[in-house]
Parts: sequence; C-alpha cells; structure tokens
Amino acid sequence: MLSIKRAQGMTDRLLVSSLTRACETAKSEIIGFTWLTHEVDYHAFPSSLQIVWVFDTQANLAEALEIGQGKRMYELTAQALAEADVAVGKVEAHVRFDTEEACQKFSDGNWQSRLAQLRSASR
Repeated sequence: MLSIKRAQGMTDRLLVSSLTRACETAKSEIIGFTWLTHEVDYHAFPSSLQIVWVFDTQANLAEALEIGQGKRMYELTAQALAEADVAVGKVEAHVRFDTEEACQKFSDGNWQSRLAQLRSASR
C-alpha cells in the first residue's frame, strides 16, 4: 500500500509530465504563450488544482483569447489531466491566464509573489 505522501508525489510527477507536453504543444501553436505552471494543495485535491497559462504580454493573451485559443488551452489542459488520471468537474474552473508583463508590473517579476496574489484574489 502506498503512503499518502508517495501517492501525492506520483500524482504530481504525472501532472508535471502531462502538463509539460501540453506546454510544448501550446508553444508551437499559440503566439505569445511562454509557459505554464500548476499549484495544488493535496489536502484539497483535486478541487484545489490550478493551472496557470502564462503569456509574454497582455496584448498577446488578449489576442489569443479573442481568436478562440482559450478553447485550445482548455482542451490541452483536459487532455493533460486525463493523461495524469486527474478528474475534475469543469476544466475551466481550474485554469487561469496571466502574463510576464503583469508579473513584472505588479510583482517586480517575482512569480511566487504573483501566484500568491492571484490565489488570494480568486478566493
């Protein structure tokens, strides 16, 4: 029987691997997309899972969403979650978008601080 900590570690490795594939696909398809990350509190998993898609500029993010690329990012997220065997209700509830530009402006380029701000703003 796996310990809880070991099972969480295995789930996290699967998530990282599948989200990395989604990220690489998106980088080749979506102008301005640069990277993604995920955050999770395993005491409230999977409801606490948040995936943040990061663009270089606000303009590129707005353009991507305007031309329907948001749908593609949700599809890639759903595929990654399925590959990692993570079931969530609505994928859209677990996805946020942000930009390097906003992080620089509001958090002096500190992503840990920026993600903490986003977490508290979404509560």
